Amino acid sequence: MFGFGADKTRMIPQAEALAGRATPLATAETHAISGRPLKAPVPDGMAEALFGMGCFWGVERIFWQTPGIWLTMVGYAGGYTPNPTYQEVCTGKTGHNEVVRVIFDPATLSYEALLQKFWENHDPTQGMRQGNDRGTQYRSGIYCYSAAQQQAAEASRTAYGGRLQAAGYGAVTTEILPAPEFFYAEDYHQQYLHKNPQGYCGIGGTGVTCPIGLSA
Repeated sequence: MFGFGADKTRMIPQAEALAGRATPLATAETHAISGRPLKAPVPDGMAEALFGMGCFWGVERIFWQTPGIWLTMVGYAGGYTPNPTYQEVCTGKTGHNEVVRVIFDPATLSYEALLQKFWENHDPTQGMRQGNDRGTQYRSGIYCYSAAQQQAAEASRTAYGGRLQAAGYGAVTTEILPAPEFFYAEDYHQQYLHKNPQGYCGIGGTGVTCPIGLSA
């Protein structure tokens, strides 16, 4: 998951992005742990959320281990190139972020609780990197499926940003945007750390607690 060579921490202009392709990439049909269809419609009564927190291998594991999550999947979002490959995203020339899409049961797990999980499990002050992983694909991002999600996300950024600054961290660099199109990553990335338990994971939090309720 490490990138070397040219500086990939600059967001590429759309005019310079790779062309991509009209056909979606082949990916897994089912979730490697639950066996549920990976491309199933969101069931009645459930909701979806989309986060970028760095290398999506470790991020997905955080969420599939969270009670109340029905399904997780990894992919690319927030850029310009349609149906990008992993190799293309790694060049920094697609504009995409590595993201995890989750489907959850709001009767047992609130969106605010997901935001708390998001903030506490990475460092949202690092700009276009996360730890040793450098590039626009590792930026911190919350991508919202409703106005209510956006309002909650922005409130949480304000609340957690104050906690981080009090602890000596810089300003939060997390982007909060309406959810863009989600492109599934290749088969081998789905539930990668379940398939490869000793695989690389560069995800780690700041140790600063996010206020529960997000109004403290």
